[in-house]
Amino acid sequence: MTATHHETATAAGSGAGATARFKSDKTAGAGTPPERVDLLAREVLSAVHETIRRHKVTYDEYNALKSWLISVGEDGEWPLFLDVWVEHVVEDVATEHREGNKGTIEGPYYVPGAPAQGTRIPMRDNEPGTPLAWTGQVRSTDGTPLAGAKVELWHADADGLYSQFAPGIPEWNLRGTFTADDEGRFEIHTVRPAPYQIPTDGACGKLIAAAGWHSWRPAHLHVKVSAPGHELLTAQLYFPGDAHNDDDIASAVKPELILDPRPSGDGETIDYGFVLDPERS
Repeated sequence: MTATHHETATAAGSGAGATARFKSDKTAGAGTPPERVDLLAREVLSAVHETIRRHKVTYDEYNALKSWLISVGEDGEWPLFLDVWVEHVVEDVATEHREGNKGTIEGPYYVPGAPAQGTRIPMRDNEPGTPLAWTGQVRSTDGTPLAGAKVELWHADADGLYSQFAPGIPEWNLRGTFTADDEGRFEIHTVRPAPYQIPTDGACGKLIAAAGWHSWRPAHLHVKVSAPGHELLTAQLYFPGDAHNDDDIASAVKPELILDPRPSGDGETIDYGFVLDPERS
């Protein structure tokens, strides 16, 4: 990231945006029956209790945890914390039945309603980054092309920043929705994103520093792929050779999600399609 963006893109600002976006979804958590809440809450608390007993947690350590949990809320970083360290397991469990493409976490920076595009994602004049031309096809698990399938794409810029979560970036920059043709084929022109560190000036950063972890995510493209009668696929696509493909702070990289970019002119091309599972009855 540039020095300017380090000064202006704060964990608090990013966290507040992620929290506000999540809270705007009135369906989140709706309909969870009391017996499931009872079961899960009791087992999570039991696991916490067992950790305390096994490691002889002191009052100083307990109070440090309490203070940190308060800071996570004050910084608006619960979406960041949960999406980085918990969501990848929820995603594995929720999609283990699928025969089509592997997915991965959504992350905290998704914004619904990205504008429909032709083939070019919204970007600034002279947007930094290597031009990236992407073609692919969306099919069902039986091989049927899915005409009119939607590919929603969003990603960080060359400074590792997302529009609507960092100041000074146009609202829909590097966010768009693309429609496949009658054969399920699509074409997208964007730029290659940069690796980035998750915000470290807030509560999550304090945990990372205290534990001696790193805060890097490898460069990636976020997608949501949908078609009538099929399960929504949420995924991230990665680039070979990234230093953090093997130790992503969010544990979201899967071998099936690594692209194979090829040099082309002043940029790169990729050919990567999607296979969607039919909705289960």
